[in-house]
Formats: sequence, C-alpha cells, structure tokens
Amino acid sequence: MLSDNDAVPYDPPGSVPASEALFARAKAVTPGGVNSPVRAFNAVGGTPRFIRSAQGAWLTDVDGNDYVDLICSWGPMLLGHAHPEVLAAVSAAVARGTSYGTPTEPEVELAEELVHRAPVEEVRFVSSGTEATMSAIRLARGFTGRDVVIKFAGCYHGHVDALLASAGSGLATFAVPGTPGVPASSTELTVVLPYNDRDAVSKAFAEYGDRIACLITEASPGNMGVVPPLPGFNAFLAEICATNGALFISDEVMTGFRASAQGHWGLDGKVEGWTPDLVTFGKVMGGGFPAAAFGGRAEIMRRLSPEGPVYQAGTLAGNPIATTAGLATLRLATDDVYAHISAAAETVKGAIAEAFGAAGLPHVIQNAGTMFSVFLTDEPVTDFEGAKRTDEQAYAALFHSMLDQGVYLPPSAYEAWFLSSAHDERAVQQIIDALPAAARAAAAASEGEKK
Repeated sequence: MLSDNDAVPYDPPGSVPASEALFARAKAVTPGGVNSPVRAFNAVGGTPRFIRSAQGAWLTDVDGNDYVDLICSWGPMLLGHAHPEVLAAVSAAVARGTSYGTPTEPEVELAEELVHRAPVEEVRFVSSGTEATMSAIRLARGFTGRDVVIKFAGCYHGHVDALLASAGSGLATFAVPGTPGVPASSTELTVVLPYNDRDAVSKAFAEYGDRIACLITEASPGNMGVVPPLPGFNAFLAEICATNGALFISDEVMTGFRASAQGHWGLDGKVEGWTPDLVTFGKVMGGGFPAAAFGGRAEIMRRLSPEGPVYQAGTLAGNPIATTAGLATLRLATDDVYAHISAAAETVKGAIAEAFGAAGLPHVIQNAGTMFSVFLTDEPVTDFEGAKRTDEQAYAALFHSMLDQGVYLPPSAYEAWFLSSAHDERAVQQIIDALPAAARAAAAASEGEKK
C-alpha cells in the first residue's frame, strides 16, 4: 500500500485543478461523474474533491489539499483511516487470497462477534446495506406469510424498489413510487408514515394489521439528518408489531456500533426490555470494506435457505478480506474508543453552538450516540417535514467556507456528521477555528436569501 509520501498525485494538463480534470473525465464515462449521488456536490454546488489518500482523521485530495474528515466514509471509519492494526490484518488476509467462494474462518469469527455484541442469535452476511434490508424484508414476508411493509418518510433503507416510496394520499394508504424506474406494483404493498407519529402507526395497524409482515425503521434516522426517536418510540413500535404478529426490523446499517454500541441497542430499546426481531448491519461492521449483514432470532433466521424455504444468496457474501477488516475494527472498538469520540463530538457541538450563536444563525444540533447533525432552523426536528425546514442555501455557504478552511463536511444538509477515535486535538482545533467564519458566511447567505 502506498504511503502519502509514495503516492503519485494526478497531474492534469495546464492549470486546471486535478479534481476538476478528473470530474470532467468521470462525467464522460459515469452518470453525473460519481458512483453515489451525494458525492456530486449537487446539493452544495461546486466541484467534488477526488481523494487520493486518507490517514487518521485527514483526507488528502489529488491536488494535495488536506481536510479534517467529518464524514468518515459515511460512518464506517470508527477508528479513522488506515488504522495500522486493521491494515496489518487485511494485508495478511490479502496475502492468503481475496475470494474463495467457500466458507472461511473469518466469517465465522465475525458472526460470533456480532452475536456476542448485538441482540441477534444468528446472522447472514451480504455485501451492502441495500442487500441487508432487502433480504430482511423478504425473510419477514416468508416467515409471517404476509405482504405489507411499513416504513417512515425520511428513513432510507437502501435502494430497494419497495422502499423507494413516497406517502400516498392518506395517512395510512399505500405508497407511490418515489423515483422513476420503480413501478407502482413495487410500492403498492408499502405504507409510508410520518416518523415519530404513534397515532399514524396505530391507524396503519388498525387498517392492515393482519396483512403487515414487518415494520422497518432506522434505529435513529440519519439519512434526513439525525432525527432521534422520541422517548419510548422504538419500544412502542416493537410492542405494536408483537401484538399484531408483525416483525420489527431495526435498520442499524448506519447506527450499528456507532450510535448503538456497548450493549445499548435500538437507542431506547434494550434498556426498556425489548429487542428487535431482525436487525440489519453495515458500515462499521465492515471496517471500511463493502460488507453488511442481517440477523435476528434463530427461529426466524432458520427460515433462510439452505435450512429453510426463503432464498437468499451472494457470491461475495462473507468475503474473507471484508470480514477480516470488520473483525479487526470491532475488536479495537473499546470503551475508550467510544469515550474519545463522544468527548470530541461534544467539543465540536459546543463550538458549533457558540459560533452559530455569535453569528445569529438559527440552528438545532441533534445527535444519536456519536453521530450528529446541524439543522439550520430554529425548531427541534422530529420528522422529515421538520428536516425540510433547514436552510439549504445557508448550508451550502457553510460547507464551502469549511472546505476552503480544510474541513470536509457532508456535501448535503440532510446527512449525519461523523468523527473517529483518530480525531485528535489538532483535528478538532482546526474544526473549531474554521467555524466562526463559516457561520458568518452561512448567516450572510441566509439573510441574502430572505431579501
């Protein structure tokens, strides 16, 4: 693996910045020039930065600019980038071969680690969060013999057709496709409800209770910004599912081993004496590699092929490199790691509040565990409609001011911010130092928008 000193930066012709040149090349061969939409900077404007390397809490782009990283690969890099012990484990695994298409020891060890740490009895590995949620829903339908799925507006569970849905015309009506390419037949068995709304959930179960296979929710939504469940909400969901014979799926692709860790799962869940029927995992459990999983009670999981009739398969599922990286990461995720990240997050959140307050910029900071979001609005956000009140133009100004000062925020106002155990005093201080000017830029953009 190349070190920063060994890496050869891309040198574009003339004076065009390397990121701009690469973006132009990418757009000629890839839709929008990116392989996941948020990377295109469409929400904030400008040219995306093409990253050459990363180390600890820092990103280095192809033009040689360094940034404090506040996305951490959208969550997985709990230990920071290129952690030496993870790299050593992965390097040793690569030397043994990269994929066999057979069972391997690392996948058994990682499964044991997940079962030990999380409220599941058995797990099945897949390669992405989308596969995990898709498979969990198929299993729930196969186990219950029912067909209706409930989800919440603003919760993202991957690009599964049935879940790329928008609410129908009534509070508890079936959904409509949320994007071209998804036929109505794929969403006609999905009900989309407002998040944190117990009455809406009760109404949906009253109407479709004996048809509902499952309810799926993010343990704490992070894909409309961080919107924690109101106290007792997840426990309420688990209870109403159990009462009506439906399965409760807690999507922990983002929160697992980030917000839900150290035996505290579902955020307000296990504390109140309940556990989900099925849980989906990703991000941290892959240690930066494409790996995900879903798990739950043994009686449910054993309905999967080859033990049961519900089919699910994947050639690269349980890949030895990805499972090795995930196992190394989880074994290094000690109480001290979580304590360090929590302390760093509290420092950054305090600095945000101080800088934004001084600039007169309306804001709300919300967190779930170590992940948090800044909404540029003056009211707490409890659902997707509330999240949409955030000032997107002001956020774009904030983003670019921070980027110019060497801090890489999520290039969207509707994403979570992440830190790692590698965010040391120097990295945190750079964030703090950048905030006052960025807050003033955002406040000016907000005032300009109003005029």
